[in-house]
Amino acid sequence: MNITIVGTGYVGLVTGTTLAELGNSVYCVDVDASKIAKMKNGIVPIYEPGLEEMFLRNIQADRLHFTTELSEAIDKSEVIYLALPTPPGEDGSADLSYVLGVAEQIGSLMTNYKVIVNKSTVPVGTADKVREVLLSKTNSPFDVVSNPEFLREGFAVEDAMNPARVVVGSTSERAKEIMSKIYQPFTNTGIPIIFMDEKSSELTKYAANSFLAVKITFMNEIANYCEKVGADVDHVRLGMGSDDRIGHRFLFPGIGYGGSCFPKDVKALIKSGKNENYDFKILEATEKVNQKQKVILAEEIDDYFDGQLQDLKIAVWGLAFKASTDDIREASSLDNIRIFLERGAKVIAYDTVAEENVRKILGDQIEYAKDMYTALEGADCLLIATEWPEFKNPNFKLMAEKLKNKVIFDGRNMFPLELAEQNGFYYKSIGRKTITP
Repeated sequence: MNITIVGTGYVGLVTGTTLAELGNSVYCVDVDASKIAKMKNGIVPIYEPGLEEMFLRNIQADRLHFTTELSEAIDKSEVIYLALPTPPGEDGSADLSYVLGVAEQIGSLMTNYKVIVNKSTVPVGTADKVREVLLSKTNSPFDVVSNPEFLREGFAVEDAMNPARVVVGSTSERAKEIMSKIYQPFTNTGIPIIFMDEKSSELTKYAANSFLAVKITFMNEIANYCEKVGADVDHVRLGMGSDDRIGHRFLFPGIGYGGSCFPKDVKALIKSGKNENYDFKILEATEKVNQKQKVILAEEIDDYFDGQLQDLKIAVWGLAFKASTDDIREASSLDNIRIFLERGAKVIAYDTVAEENVRKILGDQIEYAKDMYTALEGADCLLIATEWPEFKNPNFKLMAEKLKNKVIFDGRNMFPLELAEQNGFYYKSIGRKTITP
């Protein structure tokens, strides 16, 4: 089948590449000419494990194409996916200007039947808005479908090729038949397609992400309480997660959630509720708690040094909001770094994957280390902000030699407590006993 993907950001590029892998001819459209030129030359513009190999394979197989010309792609495709940004406004509402703007262009260009698929995360009722825009621009037949993505950054290729489920929102039998054909390779292996109406499909994505944000935040609250009463959150989460009604995933405490999805989707659902005179009190609390959790160790560092951060050197391991991605949107590392800078500290950070993106924001306000141990040279303490695997089994002897003080603040609970204790480090993590030499 011929498919067009409008928008080659994280969702659009992964979706387009994996649909090509399933045997479709995919035309990826973007207004950024330099980005399109790079992709035509085999350069993947985002970091995602497993994507580059699949990307290059499908270019070579002539199934994956790139263009800045929307009209060219629409003429060749029956199905058009909208994978466009929906950034939060100041009030938390999702900005639909990109989605509706492209819908207007598509309507002006259509000459025969098309299925317009909303892949972007959008508020309830967006399919109706897209439909209204199209009706105002075309007399050609069409259907609008909601098909939310459930991709985890760092595992997006795996999630796209082996989804737990495919959610399709449509009341059109013709559109459902076409979407079934696209996803037939999944149904052949037992993966379910769940059909529902468009509004329910739109809400499913927000509900899923918001629930996971609540689960993470609840675990962080439990972790903070563990420290008050002398319990160990690692034991508590294992006990909780063994209940199959709860499960082990998303029970790891830390310095809050970030990224492009959870913060934005929680805000958008809160705002959508207010538009209907409904208060999502549990989500409002989740957002408030998470903002505080993200910088909980910055305050611990400040207390450790008696409020005197001026001219101290703080090493930071990890800049991405999570491991296996270069995404720094809403990253806890940045919230902490800004506090350190405001209080006069110097920061040297290490994250080879996310460094380039941080440079675009912070420039030379901080130093960037070539490796994890260079970051420690002369530092007064270390903050671990991202759970990169290379941090899990470090050379503690070398760390002790490099650091001015053997002091670690671990926002991702990377080390067993006994290991920090055996090596003589002050070690503050989340929801566990503080190790004091």
